Parts: sequence; C-alpha cells; structure tokens
Amino acid sequence: MKYWQSFVAAGLVSLLAFGNPSRAQSSPAELYGDLFRRVQLEKLFPDGKTFVDAVPRLAPGAVMTAYRQQQPRDKDALRAFVLRHFRVPGINDHDASNLRDHVRALWPVLVRQPVERQAGSSELPLPAPFIVPGGRFREIYYWDSYFTMLGLAVDGQQPLIESMLVDFTATVETYGHIPNGMRTYYLSRSQPPFYALMLDLSKDDTPAIAARRLAALRQEHAYWMKGARCAVASGACERVVRMPDGTLLNRYWDDKDAPRDESYAEDVATAAEAGSDKATTYRHLRAGAESGWDFSSRWFGDGRSIATIHTTDIVPVDLNSLMLAMEQRIEVRCRKVGDTACATEFAGLARKRKAAMDRYLWVGREGRYADWDSKTRRPTPVLSAATLYPLFVGAASPAQVSAVAATVHAKLLGRGGLRTTPNQTGQQWDQPNGWAPLQWVAIDGLARNGQAALARDIAGRWIGTVAAAYAETGKMLEKYDVEERKPGGGGEYPLQDGFGWTNGVTSAILERYPDIATDLDQAETRAAAQ
Repeated sequence: MKYWQSFVAAGLVSLLAFGNPSRAQSSPAELYGDLFRRVQLEKLFPDGKTFVDAVPRLAPGAVMTAYRQQQPRDKDALRAFVLRHFRVPGINDHDASNLRDHVRALWPVLVRQPVERQAGSSELPLPAPFIVPGGRFREIYYWDSYFTMLGLAVDGQQPLIESMLVDFTATVETYGHIPNGMRTYYLSRSQPPFYALMLDLSKDDTPAIAARRLAALRQEHAYWMKGARCAVASGACERVVRMPDGTLLNRYWDDKDAPRDESYAEDVATAAEAGSDKATTYRHLRAGAESGWDFSSRWFGDGRSIATIHTTDIVPVDLNSLMLAMEQRIEVRCRKVGDTACATEFAGLARKRKAAMDRYLWVGREGRYADWDSKTRRPTPVLSAATLYPLFVGAASPAQVSAVAATVHAKLLGRGGLRTTPNQTGQQWDQPNGWAPLQWVAIDGLARNGQAALARDIAGRWIGTVAAAYAETGKMLEKYDVEERKPGGGGEYPLQDGFGWTNGVTSAILERYPDIATDLDQAETRAAAQ
C-alpha cells in the first residue's frame, strides 16, 4: 500500500473512533450556561482558563440539573458546588484514595545527602543520608524524624531508618544530645526525646552497633538529668525539677536566655509585651520551642496570651512519659548485655518516675493526665492531647485508660481528628489545629490499651482531613484544621508542605487500617453522585 493510502486508511480509523470532526462540539460556555457565566464573572478561579479545562464528574446535563436544583447562593456555595461536580486542574484533580502512592513518591524528594562542615554555614555536619520535613524545614529535626520513620518502616525504606539512626547516634556522641534541629542555633536545646523509640524501629542488632547505641542512649539520659546535681537547693535546675516528695521529674529548658536566632524579631516583640524580665521571657520561649509545641496555651499563665508564657515552670506529661520510655529501654538493653548494675539502676529510676507521674500528673476527678505547675504546685487547667502520652508508653492502668478515653471522646475529638487543645488562642498548637504526631500517639496509645474503636475513629477522621486537603491542594501539609477539615493556620510562619511527619503517619495509619482507603474511594463516589 502506498504511503498516502496508509494515511487515508488511518484517517478513516480516526473518523470511526472519534466521530466526524466537522460536527460542532459544544464549548463549556454552551454546555454550562448560567453556571459558566457565574464561575467566570465572579472570578471563582484567578485564571479564566481553569474552569474551562475542568472535567465534569457527571454528564453535563446531570450537572446542570443539580445546579438548578441547588442554586448556590454565594461565592462559597458556588465554589463548593463546582469542586463537588468537577475535577478542576490544579485544585482538586488529585485522587485522595491514592494518598499512599503519593507519600511513597515523596520520600526520594525529601532525602538529603550527608552534610560536610562549611565555614560560615549554620548547618551542622551529618555522616549519612536523611529525610527533612520539607518547606522551610530544610534540615533534619529531632522529634519529627520518629514519625517520619514510622512511614519509612512500612513503605520499604528501612535503609533510610538505619541511616538516620547513624546520624542521630553520631550527633549524641558529638554534642552530648540531639538538638532541636541540625543547625548551630539549635544546639542550646533538644526536642521531645524519641531516640529510644526510634531504636525500636531498627533491624540492625549487631553487637557493635547495639553497644554504641546504648552508650548514646545513656548519654542522652544524662543530658536530660544533668540538672539533678543542682536541683537539690533550688527545687529546679536546667531540665530537672525536684517534686515535693523529692522525686526528680523533667521540664523543657534552653541553655540560652536570648531571642531565638530564627525568630529574633518575634521574641523581642513578645518580651516587650510581657513587660517582665526579658531574659526570663526568652528562656520560656526557647523552652517552648524545645517542647515542639511552639506555641500553645499549655505554656501560658492566663491560658490565652503568649506574653504570659512560663514554660520552664511546668512539668510536662509528654516529656516525662518519654523519659520513662527511655529509662525502660535502657534497662532492657543493659540487661541484654549482662550489665546488671545498669539494669537495676534504670529499673529503679523508671519505677520512681511512674509513681511520681501517678501522684502529680494524674487528675482522677477530671479523667486526664495533666502538666504540673511548679509555682502553684498543682496541675495546670489546660487539657491537651499530651494526656495520651502515658497510654502511648504503656504507663496507664486500665482505669486510667478508660477515663482518658472518655475525656478524649467528649472534649478532644473533632470532626477531622484529634484536637491539640480545646482552646482558641491563635497559636498553632491550639484549637482548631490537629497535628500528625499527636494523632499517632493517640491512635497507637488507645489501640494498645483496649480502646480499638476510638483509635480507629480518630484514624478515619484524620485521614479524611488529610485526604480532603490533598484532593484540593495536591499537598501533604504540616498541620490541619480538624474542625473544618482544611489546611491549618496560626504560628510564626506560613503553612508548610512536604511534609515529613504527615507522610509518615499517613502511611502508618493506612498500613494499620487498610479499610480507610476503601472508605476514601466510597466517599469520592458519593461526592461525585451528589
């Protein structure tokens, strides 16, 4: 067959497959009439080309029937209608049920290679590859990394877990602790101590590695307890607080009392507003940053204003739960290598800490674990998601578990997941925001203590929120509004995407509850039919 005959034959196939191209095709303006005019004239999308490239979820006639029936009255209602009935490019054209695939594709994007020391740079050297959270957080962070590792563990990325543990172990050996993040300006503080729990995720149990990690773990414990030697006279020193019965518990602290380098202007403004000793305010702000909850009503004297921050006066339930977990794991590791003296010492420390937590941090009449104020010598009134940490580390009795579960269900369960606190202050670690690490602490803590239904409920609500935001933005975000099931807000900087711990917790939840992905599929189908 000659070339032109082949071309004609191919054209005939095209006509049979796609219809007669000479027959006019209706444009979006012709298909959607009044709906089209409203979308364009009300500038529902900044670019007029956005809507005309959208794909309807139903037949155009069915969309218009629904539009005439519902008659969305204002711009918000119109937008909701359009997003429900169309896949709009760059807006909601992401398949929420494919969250797991999206997270798996993100891991390579967030990997960074070993860091060498560079003169004048604030970045600290690291010997092995690692994962960053994303966005403005372009270095490795301490407590973020544990929740990131949860996802790496179930997404076939075990070598990255081992690699990050190489980094953290070397960091303790170099600096005596793991800083907030791997920058020079973070060296004066740490973050919630998850290194012991990170080690639970390792599959490398070679004796040399285990010995090195145990030494690092004991060194980290010594860092947190260093203030014990001077807490006798003052009642509190560095990160240690001597309780009324003489027991030692921990608090958040920072070795410096100047404005934070990374939030200098904000800290100067807060200290001016506080009107008290500026160095003391700076220390409280820095301690709040060490807590990871920067900032929250947990640390405010009046429960509302950052100007009343007094973080170092507070004995936090989350920190002491993690210290208990650290002491228990040191005991186990010491016993495994035959160091009886070490095992006995840390078993005793763990028993004393557990008893002190029950005595000072448990508020039975309110069904919650609380932070303790060393100035008022009583629990603080702020209910927060930190109440679930003792369940997470296995430190709660069945009665305490039941009471906390009831409190969480009644006061912290939002439409889109677990609330951080019930308090609206404008700070990012308060209502309406929810955070991936706190969801996991709650889910895992409740599930391992016989509260399977509530754990699954929180997981489903949270993944629904993450999926809704992903469907609209195509991004995994640092935090979410669990009241409105949308991207979160507040804080000292714009909302970040990436995002390490959200990715990790999402994968961990979907691995534990694969039926949630089915629920997402069904929800999309229902939305398309409305």
